Amino acid sequence: MVGSGAITTYRELEDSANRFAHLMRERGVNRGDHIALMLDNDPRYYEVIWGALRSGIYVTPINWHLGAEEAGYIVEDCGASAFICSTRFAAVAEQVEARLSKVNTKLAINGPIAGFEPYEDAIESMPTAPIDDESNGQIMFYSSGTTGRPKGIKRDLGDDPYGGPTALEMALGILYSVTEQSQYLVPAPLYHAAPLAWSTSAQRLGATVVVMEQFDAAATLAAIEKHHVTHAQFVPTHFVRMLKLPEDERARYDVSSLSMVVHAAAPCPIEVKRAMMAWWGPIIFEYYAGSEGNGYCSASPEEWLAHPGTVGRPINGTVHVLGEDGEEMPVGETGQIWFNAGAIFEYHNDAEKTASAFNSAGWSTLGDVGYLDADGFVYLTDRISHMIISGGVNIYPQEVENLLAMHPFVTDVAVIGVPDEDFGEAVKAVVQLAPGVAPNDDTAAQIISYCQAHLAKFKCPRTVDFIDEMPRLPSGKLLKRQLRQRYWQN
Repeated sequence: MVGSGAITTYRELEDSANRFAHLMRERGVNRGDHIALMLDNDPRYYEVIWGALRSGIYVTPINWHLGAEEAGYIVEDCGASAFICSTRFAAVAEQVEARLSKVNTKLAINGPIAGFEPYEDAIESMPTAPIDDESNGQIMFYSSGTTGRPKGIKRDLGDDPYGGPTALEMALGILYSVTEQSQYLVPAPLYHAAPLAWSTSAQRLGATVVVMEQFDAAATLAAIEKHHVTHAQFVPTHFVRMLKLPEDERARYDVSSLSMVVHAAAPCPIEVKRAMMAWWGPIIFEYYAGSEGNGYCSASPEEWLAHPGTVGRPINGTVHVLGEDGEEMPVGETGQIWFNAGAIFEYHNDAEKTASAFNSAGWSTLGDVGYLDADGFVYLTDRISHMIISGGVNIYPQEVENLLAMHPFVTDVAVIGVPDEDFGEAVKAVVQLAPGVAPNDDTAAQIISYCQAHLAKFKCPRTVDFIDEMPRLPSGKLLKRQLRQRYWQN
């Protein structure tokens, strides 16, 4: 751990993960069952994850920025039999008590939570040997559902014996040269898909994983120097924050140990990536994928420099760009992006959303829009769902729109992402006001405050614009693209 300096050896991780696996079996949590956790970046995160992954358990990490209503919904929806929470989030844990009817084991890490057992006491007497029925589990991250509620991305547990290599582990070894000698830096929260999946894959390869409690631009550079970091993953917002450091501060740190840096999760402005390449050299890789695991595109530094703006080309299967009629689009023409290879997945408790992700050929989509160039490189131009990606975090407008539509000031509302220098996109609400309500700063502030009282702050609009009439078709369909064009024209 970068901040505390705490070190966990692989032997200690093995013993603790086995203890947790035995505890789950003792509490009746078996293969195919679910657990949920709400933890900050802490060494315990990995022992819980590995205990679940060797027990055939589905484990759902919860974004700790969420409020009690949102966190409680996820715990309940995933059907968790156990809920593990850091004492830092005790207030949220205590408020979700009413949603924990199916939870028979509640564990508090690093301090007390009312109604929870101390995690450390619960695992202390458990054996350190592996459980007898080890099998592969899965991490079930949550995405958005058709109603605006998040939905679990569920993949089959499979029949492969525990301990075999995963696709991501092989990718880290083959594409990115991660080995036992690598020092892999994690600057982002472990509840996110990429930080957790990539760091556990690095652990599968025997690398040293260096975890930051929270991101700080200067502290990141200091950690790279101190720990001789060789590999790291960032989102574009991290790049922007580091580039904005004073030149003398940037030059103060030795980052020459870096041999590979990868980024994804959000659009990276071409000028930002060029600036990072000029600073760190041609070591920055990019990829395009989703938690669904249905496809993977990759661009090496050399490929990106030859095809600026690309998110890569597929390394498994084929990418298809289809028009609204389902036919293949010519090179350079925009359409919806579909993958014909990768993991089979479903959206937990949402058959309609699952069906919409596949076509009659069995290809699947993440809902993105883009095109292919003549060399087969993929470029993203939009998202069917109009999902907002702010600082690498996915924000789903419908959930916010559903809430704001209930505000007495609001007749109609659309939530969109608008350009933001730091975060790539920022959340904006475009509001058609109720008759008699003044379109002024006080009204905007009250709308934002109302949202923050009900949803996590990162989901809420940072700004509000007012419109006389929302652009809708006679059918009622909102022409959100028209709204976005006002802010993305340049």
